[in-house]
Amino acid sequence: MIPGTLYIVATPIGNLEDITLRALRVLKECDIVAAEDTRVTGNLLKHFGIEKKLTSYHEYNKEGKGNYLLELLLSGKNVAVVSDAGTPCISDSGWLLVAEAAKRGVKAVAVPGPSAVVAALSISGLDTDRFIFLGFLKKKPSKKRKELEAYKGSKLPVVFFESPYRIMDTLDDIKTVYGDCFISLAREITKKFEEVVRGTPDEVKARFKDGKVLGEFCVVVKQSEPEKEAEE
Repeated sequence: MIPGTLYIVATPIGNLEDITLRALRVLKECDIVAAEDTRVTGNLLKHFGIEKKLTSYHEYNKEGKGNYLLELLLSGKNVAVVSDAGTPCISDSGWLLVAEAAKRGVKAVAVPGPSAVVAALSISGLDTDRFIFLGFLKKKPSKKRKELEAYKGSKLPVVFFESPYRIMDTLDDIKTVYGDCFISLAREITKKFEEVVRGTPDEVKARFKDGKVLGEFCVVVKQSEPEKEAEE
């Protein structure tokens, strides 16, 4: 039996116009779509008129569902993996399926597209030839600060995701660890209320102090301001 193909399909992070033609074709032609949240992906498929069998695959069922998907692949079925938004296997458990599939001779194919990390870096105004990506920081304050401290003194931009419930505290942690560094904070990238706020931790925090903090954030931190670095 010739194994099927495992497709890692990037989906829009907000604006549905960012879906690629190749992604639409793969989603139409595959045998099953493994989704982080079948409701979110179901709405995406419905929007583009795609009827396809869906199954959930996420952090909490990665072992059992991963084995199920591997069985399908080994039986010759083509499987597309998607996350709720952006590129799968980046800060989620999809990489485990790719690793196990590779051990069994199953080909994994990337169907590239939107990425919140790359989008946030591209509009940060920083030199992004190289950068450090931390994914989601730890929720416990002491562990979060320890993560940040591990890169104290680095000349590279540090990038990570943060939720609206923790962003204000995280801005305080950034100032505590890195001082008056430069931050480019991207909120709701590609969505209606997309916004980029740049400045020191205090300046960025001031933007949100009078209102409710909404949306998901991608934070880019540089420990020396771009203007100062350019003068050296």
